[in-house]
Amino acid sequence: MHKAHQGLMALFDWLGRCGFWVGFIFIYMFDSVLLTLATSQASSHPALANRTIGIMLIYSAFLLAFISWRYHKQLNYDNPRRIGQTPFTVRRVGQLIALFCLMYGVQIIWSLLIANHVLSSPANQTAINQQVVQLPFWNLAYSVCLAPVIEELIFRGIFLNYFFRRNNRWMNLLGVLVSGLIFGYMHVGGFSWTLLMYSALGWVLGFTYLYFKDIRYSIALHFMNNALSLL
Repeated sequence: MHKAHQGLMALFDWLGRCGFWVGFIFIYMFDSVLLTLATSQASSHPALANRTIGIMLIYSAFLLAFISWRYHKQLNYDNPRRIGQTPFTVRRVGQLIALFCLMYGVQIIWSLLIANHVLSSPANQTAINQQVVQLPFWNLAYSVCLAPVIEELIFRGIFLNYFFRRNNRWMNLLGVLVSGLIFGYMHVGGFSWTLLMYSALGWVLGFTYLYFKDIRYSIALHFMNNALSLL
């Protein structure tokens, strides 16, 4: 009876974490909706677009503060991997550059597959490119500066610490695999070969987070990847 009660409590705990994590996704998506709305207003109602951008910036500030606070509170409560802040050294920067080259390699392979009509151009990237044309500064700033921070906190930091807490080789491997697949699915919105390409980028970012044990490294890598994609 006692074991059944413990199992039930563990199930409720897991469902609660699922609910909280999905909630983080929704409040992040609402931020993107505000930017999309401002972009659609840019040409026909510039004054209204400016007001929408102002609302988005205020919301983004609260969103970033809340998710950062939740991430660090979680680490203070349970941090078996000893995630923290590791100093930047020449060796670590070199390793980060090597990982960026790996992500760049994935991007090159992806581009070749699209050019040879093996894969179609990602709808997500096409939509971003169109929004950049309509409202260049804010879409570029959001994609390069804000999105990497929030996505790393949600998809790497909070996700891995919520659902893959144990610090062992198989749990880390499974955590990186699952978080990368969810990251890919959120960008593609379906199952296709393009999902694997986005997931591959997520796997590199997940490995970076666990290898350096510092969210700043995966954020920096994500920042460089997004900047490269929009050049």
